[in-house]
Amino acid sequence: PPAESCSQNPVITQQIIPVLYLLVFIAGVLLNGVSGWIFCYVPSSKSFIVYLKNIVVADFLMSLTFPFKILSDSGLGPWQLGVFVCRVSAVLFYVNMYVGIMFFGLISFDRYYKIVKPLLTSFIQSVTYSKLLAVTVWLLMLLLAVPNIILTNQSAKDGTHVKCMELKNELGLKWHKASNYIFVGIFWIVFLLLIVFYTAITRKIFKSHMKSRKNSISVKRKSSRNIFSIMLVFFVCFVPYHIARISYTQSQTGAPFSCQSKEILYYVKEFTLILSAANVCLDPIIYFFLCQPFREILCKKLHIPLKAQHDPETSKTRRGNAMHESTANKKIDSNQDNS
Repeated sequence: PPAESCSQNPVITQQIIPVLYLLVFIAGVLLNGVSGWIFCYVPSSKSFIVYLKNIVVADFLMSLTFPFKILSDSGLGPWQLGVFVCRVSAVLFYVNMYVGIMFFGLISFDRYYKIVKPLLTSFIQSVTYSKLLAVTVWLLMLLLAVPNIILTNQSAKDGTHVKCMELKNELGLKWHKASNYIFVGIFWIVFLLLIVFYTAITRKIFKSHMKSRKNSISVKRKSSRNIFSIMLVFFVCFVPYHIARISYTQSQTGAPFSCQSKEILYYVKEFTLILSAANVCLDPIIYFFLCQPFREILCKKLHIPLKAQHDPETSKTRRGNAMHESTANKKIDSNQDNS
């Protein structure tokens, strides 16, 4: 059927969706602004803190693409803004979304290594390696996405409602389809790895809990909370969109779909994409649960008294420091006795 008959409901596309994005944008910029400010005071002493800082950057940059979509969808901006959304800001939206997903995968790997295989400390867990890995993730995602900017080079008809697919050349359409499938594949691989890693972590925690019940209930509860906060964000924000995206991409790139099917798939894609965008509001909750230095500095800045936390890693470090100090003191005392 001709494109003209595939009309979309303007109330949904020009009012409801932009308003929802506006709410996510305001909350996202505020929460990630605060998170970024707090992380300025958190030293990058552990690999997972490096990954968390990268997620903050990705979420903040992703939030900055929302105003372009809001103005373009609601028809408040000039038609050229629609071209900019198709060519640049929508591509950057996806780059930052998948960068965030990749870093959550790396955090789950880091937690798995630390809890399930604590004796195998290696170069993989060093801050230098994690920074190198962070740069690689950004470069890989940009390499996949930048051709979508370059190949969206067809001229738009002045004053018409811009359709992104019409701005792509033939190679652009093929790259769009291929890169979409790669991005979706990356998501499902990371999601399956999250399930594998966190199942192993839960089993390890449960086993150690059964062995020694002493002080392990709070540790178990804390670790479970960390694990399930990330899993919950993935289930709520990303899974619905990645189920909807495959059919939507097929409907966009030439597969025979009826007009009604195309319209329904468009709405499903748009509303599940809002859930993915809302991830920028939920991630700061994860930082609070997952990163004790972040929690401590936030509470200090807001003048909120913080309960004493039973962090096994911190207490281990404190015990080590105390033993080191007492040994050093004994040496000093014996030296003084001998002199």
